[in-house]
Amino acid sequence: MKLEGEENKIKWADYQKEIADDHFFYVRSCIRQSLYPGSEQFFLNLLGNILKKDIYENPSHTTCTGIGYHGDVVPFSTIQTVVARHYALMKESGYKNIAISCVTSFGIYTEILETWKHFPEELEKTREYLFKATGREFDIPENVSHTSDIIYKFKDEIASMAKYRLVDKETGEPLKGVEHIGCHYAKIFPKYGVGGAEFPQVLSGMITTWGGEVVDYPERRHCCGFGFRQYLVQANRGYSLSNSITKFESMKPYKPDFILTNCPGCNMFMDKWQYTVKEMNGNTYGQDGNAIPVLTYEELAGLVLGVDPWDLGLQFHAVQSEPLLDKMGIEYSKEDKYKTIDGRQMGVPAKILNV
Repeated sequence: MKLEGEENKIKWADYQKEIADDHFFYVRSCIRQSLYPGSEQFFLNLLGNILKKDIYENPSHTTCTGIGYHGDVVPFSTIQTVVARHYALMKESGYKNIAISCVTSFGIYTEILETWKHFPEELEKTREYLFKATGREFDIPENVSHTSDIIYKFKDEIASMAKYRLVDKETGEPLKGVEHIGCHYAKIFPKYGVGGAEFPQVLSGMITTWGGEVVDYPERRHCCGFGFRQYLVQANRGYSLSNSITKFESMKPYKPDFILTNCPGCNMFMDKWQYTVKEMNGNTYGQDGNAIPVLTYEELAGLVLGVDPWDLGLQFHAVQSEPLLDKMGIEYSKEDKYKTIDGRQMGVPAKILNV
């Protein structure tokens, strides 16, 4: 969205959201900590040690039960009480700003807050349920941010400390990034996302600030293919896969160097479905016969800052990142790729893409 003229600047201001500057109560993602634990660990390191912010993680935090809710297993009254317990933990820990790692959880939190705003009787029922079940009381957060919001807020500070940029070291040209916004980030309640549903900037802002170019293509806002009911029911998984293929085929002509996501489910599907498609029919969608590396925003920030790719956990993706690392000029050790912190050799996958 071009900011030409005062009228457009005023319009663009309507698409912004307030993102807290410090003092974050951090809540993890079930999928992210299972599949991409390096992303969450680096986020805590980035906020706490590199940016010197106060961020706290309570070990008593649990799943939000969002997948069960969207799969029609967990009732809405139950999930409201579960989230209220998270708010109680935040209150007991002395925090008012919540930082949510999962896009599904982010959608759940915002849906519940909007419900309580418009139906205060639901809020009172939830207070009663929580107190009867746990003896706890809670306050509504003063600021609700997704963790990609927070990295977006500090993207310029990260750029000022960058060791690498999203630039091809051989040609000097910006690398091309596909940004994929999780549906539950800005399509449910657009006001909670940076740029809303029409002009989401949270990932594209990172790419351009760190030197890259954002790829615009016809299926840019198409679902990744997760769709809960489509994937959780085994018989529906062909529909899930076909959605992802639609996106891959649409972006392929633009020759992207990487895909950037802010949803752990989207990251998982766009990463692993490429492996599935290669096994099914031999197709790949990247350059030179490779697949397209799919990164979390934490992983991309870490690469820009010069963090070892294997410390970020990039070796655990189905699509390997070496083509991107080589273009950026990032130094890495092939020998250390599958070694533990104490130097032991882990098992090496029998089949992976891009190596």
